[in-house]
Amino acid sequence: MDIDTIAAVATPPGEGGIGIIRLSGKKSLEIADAIFKGASEKPLSGLEERRLNYGHIVNPKDRRAVDEVMAVYMKEPKTYTKEDVVEIHCHGGAISVRRILELVLLEGARLAEKGEFTKRAFLNGRIDLSQAEAVIDLIKAKTDANFDMSLNQLEGSMTLKVRELQNELLSMLAHIEASIDFPDQDVEEITSEELKKTAKHVYEEIDKLIATSNTGRIIKEGVKTVILGKPNVGKSSLMNALLRENRAIVTDIPGTTRDIIEEYVNINGIPLRIVDTAGIRETDDLVEKIGVERAKEMLRDADLAIVVFDCSKELEQEDIEIISLVKDKPAIVLFNKTDLDSKLREEDVSNMLKDKYIITTSMLEGKGIDKLEEKLKEMFLSSEVEIGEDPIVTNTRQRDLLIKAKENVQDALDALNMEMPVDCIEVDIKGCWENLGFITGDSIGEDIIDKIFKNFCIGK
Repeated sequence: MDIDTIAAVATPPGEGGIGIIRLSGKKSLEIADAIFKGASEKPLSGLEERRLNYGHIVNPKDRRAVDEVMAVYMKEPKTYTKEDVVEIHCHGGAISVRRILELVLLEGARLAEKGEFTKRAFLNGRIDLSQAEAVIDLIKAKTDANFDMSLNQLEGSMTLKVRELQNELLSMLAHIEASIDFPDQDVEEITSEELKKTAKHVYEEIDKLIATSNTGRIIKEGVKTVILGKPNVGKSSLMNALLRENRAIVTDIPGTTRDIIEEYVNINGIPLRIVDTAGIRETDDLVEKIGVERAKEMLRDADLAIVVFDCSKELEQEDIEIISLVKDKPAIVLFNKTDLDSKLREEDVSNMLKDKYIITTSMLEGKGIDKLEEKLKEMFLSSEVEIGEDPIVTNTRQRDLLIKAKENVQDALDALNMEMPVDCIEVDIKGCWENLGFITGDSIGEDIIDKIFKNFCIGK
C-alpha cells in the first residue's frame, strides 16, 4: 500500500452550505499548517485536536486569504483510516473546494483514488471487507430498511457470524490433527462423530445465511417491476400514480412511450425499480419497434410484471401475445379504465393467466392504486421486514462465497458418511474456512480488493 498522503473533496459536487476537503496520511498536519492560519495566527498543529478551529486558508506564496474555514485534525490511530486525518470545512461550491484542493496537492498530497480512504481503513485493520462493502451500501441506500441493513453489517454482524463459523471449523481441524498425531489411540471413531455434528451445524448456519440473500437483494436493489401492456392502456399513468408525480408523458396518442423509463419508488420500506415500457404491438416505426424489443428484454430479467389491460376494449391478439409473455412470471393484472363502459371480462384473462391477481383500476379517477400497493406489500413483505442483529447477505460476492463454503462442508459430510478416514476431509474443511475468510477479507488477493473499492466515490 502507498504510504503517501492522500486528499479529496468529501462532499458531493455542486452548490451547498459546506464543502469538505479530507486528507489522510503522515503529512496531513504538515500540509494543513502550510495553508491554514487560525484566528490567533496559530497553525492548525498549535490548536486543539479533534475540535473545529476557525481560521482562513491562505496561499503559502503570498499569504492571501483563499476562504474562511473551520478545520480539524485527528491524530492516528483513532481515525477513520487509522492515519493522521485533517478535514477542512469551507464554503460549499465548486470554486472554493477546487482552490483549496489545489493548494493541498501543491503542498505534497496526492489525489485519492475511488474509495481509497475506506481501503486504507480496511488495510490498516480498522474494518474488514464486509464492513467496507457496507459503507458504500450506506451511501447508496434508498430506503430506511436498506440503510438499517447496511448499518447492521457495518457494525460487524456478518463479521461476528463468519468468525463464529471459522472457529467451529478450526475445532474440526483440531480433531483431525488429533487423529493423525495419535494413530495408535482409538480416537478416530469419536472424532468422526464430533466432526459430523459440527459439520452439520456449520452447514445449517451457512444455509441460513444464503437464504437471506434474496431479502438482502430486494432491500438493497429493489424489486425490478416492469409495467407491460398495449399502447394507450394507462401504463405511463400508472407509473405517475405510483411515483406521485408526472414523470412519464401521458397522451391519448398510442405509442407515446418509445424507450425505457426507470424510476425508484418506496413502498412500505422496499424500493421498487419501476420500468415503464413501450406498448407491445406490431409496428413499422423503427424507433417504436426497438422500444418494444427492449420492453421484452426488460421483462426477462424482471422480478415482477404489472400487466395493464384496457377494459373498455375487447381482448385482441396483441393482448394474447402479452399474456403469453407473462404467464410463467410473477405478475399482477390491472383492468384499467373502469370509468368507461366495460367490454372485457375478468374470466377472459384469468382463464389464460391462472393464479394471477386481478385488480380493477381507473387511473383517471385514481382508483385501485391503494389495492395495488397492498398487493405489492403482501407479495414481497409477507412478514414485516425487521432489521435486527442477525446478518443479512447483501451482495452477490458474499452469496457466491457462501455457496462455495456450503459445498465444501457438504463434501466433508459425504466423506464422513462414507466412513472415509477423517484426515480425508481436511482439504474440504480448510476450503470452507478460506471461502468464509474471503467474505471478511482475511484471505483475499489485491486484485479483488481493488475491484471492490473502485465502486466507491472519490472522497470516501
